Amino acid sequence: MRKPGGLERLYVDFDSFFASAEQHLRPQLRGRPVSVIPIESEHTGLIAVSREAKALGIKRGTFVRDARRLCPGIVLVTARHERYVALHREIIEAIETIIPVKAVCSIDEMVCALLPSEQADALSLAERVKNAIATGIGPTLTCSVGLGPNELLAKIAAEMEKPDGLVAIRPEDLPGPLLRLSLTDIPGIARGNAARLARAGIGDMAALWKLQPKELRRLWGSVEGERLWMGLHGYAVERPDTQRRMFGHGRVLPADWRHLGGAYACARVLLAKAASRMRRAGFSSKALALWLTDRQSAGWHGEERFQPTWDDPSLLASLSRLFLHAEREHPPGGRHRSVHVTLHDLVPVKDVEGDLFGFTAAAQVKRRQEYLSLLADRLNAHYRGPLLHWGPWATIPGGYAGAKIAFNRIPDTEDF
Repeated sequence: MRKPGGLERLYVDFDSFFASAEQHLRPQLRGRPVSVIPIESEHTGLIAVSREAKALGIKRGTFVRDARRLCPGIVLVTARHERYVALHREIIEAIETIIPVKAVCSIDEMVCALLPSEQADALSLAERVKNAIATGIGPTLTCSVGLGPNELLAKIAAEMEKPDGLVAIRPEDLPGPLLRLSLTDIPGIARGNAARLARAGIGDMAALWKLQPKELRRLWGSVEGERLWMGLHGYAVERPDTQRRMFGHGRVLPADWRHLGGAYACARVLLAKAASRMRRAGFSSKALALWLTDRQSAGWHGEERFQPTWDDPSLLASLSRLFLHAEREHPPGGRHRSVHVTLHDLVPVKDVEGDLFGFTAAAQVKRRQEYLSLLADRLNAHYRGPLLHWGPWATIPGGYAGAKIAFNRIPDTEDF
């Protein structure tokens, strides 16, 4: 294990990114309480809240009706994911005028590696990064920057003085700055993990700091506990590259779509988007899974397995069969709150073995379907919309089927 002696990581974390992005893109919103919503509905929750709205007690996840009660003048903006992705790319370019971005952690978080020659002047370098963003993009889109011996401590530092902060946690300072934090302030310690620690008698950072790495691994039930201990104690932690395991999309259904027909129409669009992403990445799938959930997160799950497949007609036929099973097994008139589809058990297309009986009519039809699926991908990407598709294409209220920004996924241009 290597223990850095200086500040090796610089972490950039933007403040209220979606809301600040809207204020940046629409100057008339600056200085006003702004919240971003996924769809126009009084029953949805806020996905981003500006500083002005936070000062009034409004938080991310607050329902629209409650936000209006707390602040009658709040401005509600429907999310524009394609604009946030474009802004994200501008941000990367601005940061890289000062220092290369080592990794993109999310749409609004990036980490940079400092060379030994840069570590002594790390605070000045961080200021230059903040200035490059302010001058290259604009002062409305502020960020907090953290410096630390590893990525975890740099991320924690970036959270300590939000908004618009700049904090360094040096190896020689440990554990001092960490002791004033609560357990859930630490990335990787959610409420469930905090409850598990509490049952073991660990209720604050001082108690957590005293644990041995093997004890934290046992409490976590995995190597992630030991990695967390190493990160908090200032060790360099290199994670193994993750392997792609699935392509999928989910969607909370609009109120008038919460029946089996609406779920099916939505699922077709989600599956087409997931299949297109899978083809661009060079994979085929051996399984399709479908989830239908209700308000209690219960519902129906089904899966169909097949030979490696990546063309839309075959995958949509599999989805149709799954919905027939759901119709038979699910109570009639049931209300579905959300639908999720996942293509998994992936195989690289280059590794798919050819059919010994590839001269048959069925095999030739399959090859044509694969070719047409790739052609549709190219045309849809070029014209930025579903120009070609198999069967009906539903326009889902709120849009962005398959192109919504997730915590750890930034959509490609082709997804929009």
